[in-house]
Amino acid sequence: MAEGEKIIKINIEEEMKSAYIDYSMSVIVSRALPDVRDGFKPVHRRVLYGMSDLGVTSSKPYKKSARIVGEVLGKYHPHGDTSVYYAMVRMAQDWSLRYPLVDGQGNFGSVDGDSPAAMRYTEARLNKIAEETLIDIDKRTVDFQLNFDDSMQEPTVLPTRIPNLLVNGASGIAVGMATNMPPHNLTEIINATIAYIENNDIDIDGLLEYVKAPDFPTGGIIYGYKGVKDAFETGRGKVVVRAKAEVESDKNGREKIVVTEIPYLVNKAELIIKIAELVNEKKIEGISNVNDESDRDGMRIVVDLKRDAIANVVLNNLYKLTALQSSFSVNNIALVKGRPQMLNLKGLISNFVEHRHDVVIRRTQYELEQAEKRAHILEGLIIASDNIDEVIKIIRAASSPDIAREKLIERFELTDIQARAIVDMRLRQLTGLEQDKLRGEYDDLLKEIADLKDILANEPRRMEIITDELIVIREKYGDDRKTEIVYSSEEFNPEDFYADDEMIITISHMGYIKRTPLAEFRTQSRGGVGSKGSTTRDEDFIEHLYPATMHNTMLFFTAKGRCFWLKVYEIPEGAKNTKGRAIQNLLNIEPDDCVKAFIKVKKLNDQDYINNHYIIMGTKKGIIKKSLLADYSRPRVNGVNAITIKEDDELIQARLTNGVNEILMATRSGRAIRFNESKVRCIGRTGLGVRGIALDTTKDEVVGMICVKDITQEDVLVVSEKGFGKRSKIEDYRITNRGGKGVKTMKITDKTGELISIKNVTDDNDLMIINKSGITIRLALSELRTPGELPRELK
Repeated sequence: MAEGEKIIKINIEEEMKSAYIDYSMSVIVSRALPDVRDGFKPVHRRVLYGMSDLGVTSSKPYKKSARIVGEVLGKYHPHGDTSVYYAMVRMAQDWSLRYPLVDGQGNFGSVDGDSPAAMRYTEARLNKIAEETLIDIDKRTVDFQLNFDDSMQEPTVLPTRIPNLLVNGASGIAVGMATNMPPHNLTEIINATIAYIENNDIDIDGLLEYVKAPDFPTGGIIYGYKGVKDAFETGRGKVVVRAKAEVESDKNGREKIVVTEIPYLVNKAELIIKIAELVNEKKIEGISNVNDESDRDGMRIVVDLKRDAIANVVLNNLYKLTALQSSFSVNNIALVKGRPQMLNLKGLISNFVEHRHDVVIRRTQYELEQAEKRAHILEGLIIASDNIDEVIKIIRAASSPDIAREKLIERFELTDIQARAIVDMRLRQLTGLEQDKLRGEYDDLLKEIADLKDILANEPRRMEIITDELIVIREKYGDDRKTEIVYSSEEFNPEDFYADDEMIITISHMGYIKRTPLAEFRTQSRGGVGSKGSTTRDEDFIEHLYPATMHNTMLFFTAKGRCFWLKVYEIPEGAKNTKGRAIQNLLNIEPDDCVKAFIKVKKLNDQDYINNHYIIMGTKKGIIKKSLLADYSRPRVNGVNAITIKEDDELIQARLTNGVNEILMATRSGRAIRFNESKVRCIGRTGLGVRGIALDTTKDEVVGMICVKDITQEDVLVVSEKGFGKRSKIEDYRITNRGGKGVKTMKITDKTGELISIKNVTDDNDLMIINKSGITIRLALSELRTPGELPRELK
């Protein structure tokens, strides 16, 4: 150890804590977070002040960016030149700042993420709006501090007339905190600021009448308002932004999606690459090609669609899987009096108004001081002009200017400043015209001094000045919104990703379910051999078929009387020759239960609809029950009780009615009963129901129940277990009382076998039958006439 040196032992943990805290505070205060007053980080403030100091204003020629960067580096910002240049570049990009502050000439990058040209190739100057952030800086409106080497002064804040933090936003990552503030529309922000000045007690809802939402430079559509309102109220929120897209058709009828605006901070080139990757990976169907047709007239991304693609479905998938829909996470943290603070909309506006108020006071004090200095000099000059002959005599008699000043001070009781001004007077000021000008200027100054003193003594006047200056800014730079707002939920509706196509739902005897596009089943003639319909196990067979569309809600009713819900698009899709998926994996059905009936409903949230429709249920033992659809309109994962079933009974059918239908129930023995729905009173979900039909024997059971809405248009079709069918007019079934034995609907013989099904049909319907071995036949019911008594063989 050298002589005179001393080693001080310290705790390394404490030293690291201390050093890291110092570093953290330096990053927070001097690098990453903007000041709430002018909205700038130090680097941006130094770039603008450096350009102003260099004289690169909007009315002057451009200067090389390297010259500007060198000025800022050498005088104010002791960091890398890249940080300064990129900060200046961002302030020149009209897709990064809502109101660009720098006017750049040359390659300043692009929305595709292209890098700007090197600083030696580009030029820049201040934009006109940027000069509004520097105006009055020479009137001691803000504090100055020494620069990094104590050789000159730099401003600690700019006296901006523009609420820059709100209109241009900010982003930065400090240590332990970050800020991410969206840009807003200047006109809206100024209107809200004026409203706050007029009423300091205005709440966030009041301000929202003026500031609708963030306004991004790249436009787009804000989708959903909850995140926006959260951000305005608390300073934190998630704003969902969608690209602006339209569907166009070419001369051949081919559709294409044209994107003209994309969300803020989204890289256009990467977006197009991502879409192409998703198409290649078959994660998005229906796209044939993607082109970027953007030019100097604006952005245009063209997504060509295949002929069978549905544009809205493709577009919604693009929103879900790509940056065509992005979220901007608002985190309004800014430096307030040197400390980081989370601010809501009112907090940001109030801090700006407070800053402007301070600037107006300091500017007025400076102008008052200058006016009083000039008035003081003018008082001396007027005294001299009133006694001009004597003044000239004293000056001519003096041997030096200092003696002349002393004589004048002694003779006219002047101050040294006034005496110097008299000695320095030009001869032309001795003319009568110039003397009148002196008195006129002095009178004007006295009025100005009185006015400035009134401003300093009168806060409402100061607020009026702030308002007037804001109105001038609004008139000069205000514009219309670029970003539209859709006041709807920002959550995706799953229906958006599926076309409302027609499907056939099939459920097998052993509980396998699938949906298959109706187009896969081709129509055949009566008596044909059919085509292979479904792959099933040897002991399994298709038991239920039902037509539906993708957006329908399916209500499933089980043998034990439980009700479950599924959207059709939630049912797995399968080809007509596939097995499907076990229904127990989709619904929480008990192992010994099975689905017996299902109903399709378009919407369960239409109160008028669900309160004027009913569900009629029938059981194997002839029990019938009627309940309001509204009782089944609130889906639950574990289902609900739809009907109380006795031990030896089970549910076989459920139908949706409008309250005035005709009910027909048929039994295995070939009998059927017809009665009006009004004969069954409406009861709650857990009720037992009433008797619908009396059975001949204990072995007999109900095989089906139908509800007929229009007896003039619909017929009754019954099918026996050996493939015989009979189509009859509904009038053939006379109306009887509920609970009777009914009438014979089909002659049951060994050849026909027992009755297995009853359906209501029209000529527009197709009949699909699948036997136990999986063979399917589909035929038009118009081919099956209504003979009255003879059955038609369908096998």
